Amino acid sequence: MKNNIKLFFPLIVALALAGGYYMGLQLNKNSLITYGKSSSDLGAKFESILEVIEERYVDTIDRDHFLDKAINDVLHKLDPHSNYIPSSEVARMMESIDGKFGGIGVRFMLHRDSLAITHVIPLSPSEKADILPGDRIIEVDGVELSTISLSNSWVMDHLKGEPGTKVAVKVFRNGKTSKHVITRGIIPLESISCATMITPDVGYIRLEQFSQTSSDEFYSAATILKVKGMKKLIFDLRDNGGGVLGSAIEIIDEFLESGKLIVYTDGANQPERRYTSSSRGILKDIEVAVLINENSASASEIVAGAIQDNDRGMIIGRRSFGKGLVQEDIPLRDGSNIRLTVARYYTPTGRCIQRPYGENVDYTEDFFHRYENGELYAVDSTLFVDSLKYTTPGGRTVYGGGGIMPDIFVPYDSSHSSFYLSELRYGLAFGHFAFDKVNEWGRSKWKNEDIYAKTFSVSDALLNEFLTYAEKELGIDRDITGEEKSKANLRKYLKAEIARQIWVEQGYFRVIMESDPEALKAIEVLH
Repeated sequence: MKNNIKLFFPLIVALALAGGYYMGLQLNKNSLITYGKSSSDLGAKFESILEVIEERYVDTIDRDHFLDKAINDVLHKLDPHSNYIPSSEVARMMESIDGKFGGIGVRFMLHRDSLAITHVIPLSPSEKADILPGDRIIEVDGVELSTISLSNSWVMDHLKGEPGTKVAVKVFRNGKTSKHVITRGIIPLESISCATMITPDVGYIRLEQFSQTSSDEFYSAATILKVKGMKKLIFDLRDNGGGVLGSAIEIIDEFLESGKLIVYTDGANQPERRYTSSSRGILKDIEVAVLINENSASASEIVAGAIQDNDRGMIIGRRSFGKGLVQEDIPLRDGSNIRLTVARYYTPTGRCIQRPYGENVDYTEDFFHRYENGELYAVDSTLFVDSLKYTTPGGRTVYGGGGIMPDIFVPYDSSHSSFYLSELRYGLAFGHFAFDKVNEWGRSKWKNEDIYAKTFSVSDALLNEFLTYAEKELGIDRDITGEEKSKANLRKYLKAEIARQIWVEQGYFRVIMESDPEALKAIEVLH
């Protein structure tokens, strides 16, 4: 029976998409499209197959889950980035695109069977309800958190919600409890995690993703840094997996003279579309270095490619991910989405940087392949193929075929890594300890993150206290060998995590930049 199922499973998944279309596609502006005259026949056949499986298969199946998986499998046969998004996940997907969600406006961590508030967003519903950083929520809508299996997903399900709805919480603060009713509101999801000056003339902006609000955030951050004296900029796109194409184009526009090609897209059913720069750019006179790594993808690669191909700045780091496919979200009647690849994008010199994919390519294991072949530590010269060679207007040689190759390669730094360090980081030991210490010291101990970064250092006594805490409170056995190998990183991450507890990501990355190999190389190059 199982062998028979395997034999006709390709037919099932092939017909699944037809079944989805048979239910009908609802495109933007509520227009409906019917694909082919035989849609009803295909739908009926697929329905019959489902009935046979439900009546005769050895195990019970979940019909909706089976259908979702079948559609997804068909889409993945097209390319790695075409995808099916169930209706239950569409809302969360739209939050990252829109850059906002309905909630109470706090950052939190799960700490000692309670919900520890690490930050309260200014002017948010929580601030208006007198919730403070350092508070611990011990009850939500009558549910005592110590009596349940508390998880991040549980917290999100119960604190997020439609704006205008209410949630009742009980807070523990300074040995006392108090009750608060919070009216949910619109909470912004900021895509810029850090914007600061790291030398008197070098600014630094780190962008985590490209949402609808990213270009406005970038414009605001760049304007403020220029007022502070920025003459040169480090634009950090490491680990940025992409997002909204329009935001990437608007950000690049700030760097380029009028009339420069930014990117163009083309597909079998999508006519070529070219995007060029306007005259509005506020950073046309600012030198720029863009940081990328193996996790920089899609819109991040569009930015890096446009900067590189227009000879506008230097790209520093390691070869980017290699995603040169453009997706369009197509809503279906049941609230689910098909995210379908509709075009390829090309950098100004004509490069398509999509790396190979197909039946015989292990697309998802690319990072491990790079690790195994040593590409994280040295440039892979086999990628420099003449057929993929392009020349920029300034005479610089660049390559297509699989990501953006940086102008200056910086190897992955694993010199102070150890299993012990990884265990402490993934066990969230730094965050738990920092939360307790900041509450002990007070959050006004330092005026700002710059003063903290320049004056605070992790003493031997504080480091020992942290490692003892991790062992006793979190069960992470102390490893003397790992401690000695990773001592520099232990100090760095502890200092950075304490800064994060007070100044969010702005504080964290302000500290990390002091010893970051790519950032230090960028400062050297810019100077």
